[in-house]
Amino acid sequence: MSPDKRRELFERLRSANPRPTTELAYRTPFELLVSVVLSAQATDKSVNAATEKLYRDASTPQALLALGEEGLIAYIRTIGLYRSKAKHILETCRLLIERHGGEVPESREALEALPGVGRKTANVILNTAFGHPTIAVDTHIFRVANRTGLAPGDDVREVEDKLLKVVPEEFRKDAHHWLILHGRYVCRARKPDCPGCVIRDLCGYRGKTRA
Repeated sequence: MSPDKRRELFERLRSANPRPTTELAYRTPFELLVSVVLSAQATDKSVNAATEKLYRDASTPQALLALGEEGLIAYIRTIGLYRSKAKHILETCRLLIERHGGEVPESREALEALPGVGRKTANVILNTAFGHPTIAVDTHIFRVANRTGLAPGDDVREVEDKLLKVVPEEFRKDAHHWLILHGRYVCRARKPDCPGCVIRDLCGYRGKTRA
C-alpha cells in the first residue's frame, strides 16, 4: 500500500469515528489495567459485565487485595481463565503498592514487569490511559494489517513495528482503536463486510465479499 493510500485510509477512518476509544469500561488507569488483563481470551462485553460490580466495591489495588483470591473470583467467575487471572491481578496489586505507590506506572518496562502484562497489554495501557502513540496488535489488527496490505507481517511484533513506521504521525495515537474496531465490526474474520467498508477501494484483499 502506498503512503498516499495509507493516509487516505486513516483520514476515512477518522472521519467515520473522530474520537475512537476502547470498549472496556474504566475510570482510572488501574481499572483499565485490570480490565485488559481480564479481557485476554474474553469479550469486552463479558469483562464489563463483571467489572461493573467489582469496581463499585473495589477499585484500588488496596481494595482488591483486601478481597483475597476467592473474594475476587466471586466477581470474575463468568470470565474465562478466572482463577489464573485472579492470581495475576492480586500479585499485580501487591507490586503496584510496593513499587509504585499504588499507581499504574507510565513505563513499558515497569508495566511488563507485572504478572499477566505482556507487550500488547502494556501498549494498551500506554496508549489508552496515558496517550502514548503505541499500537497494540491483537488478532483483529493483525488481520486488518495483512488483509488490506497496510502493514503485512508474519507475526504480531512484525506488524506492530511496520505500523509504527508507516502510519502517519498524526494518526498514530488513535490508529490502535480505529484498526481494532474496524476488524471487530467490519473486517471480520469469517465474513468481512466489504460492501459496507469505507476503505474498500484502498484495500488489497483479493477475497472481498459482495453485497
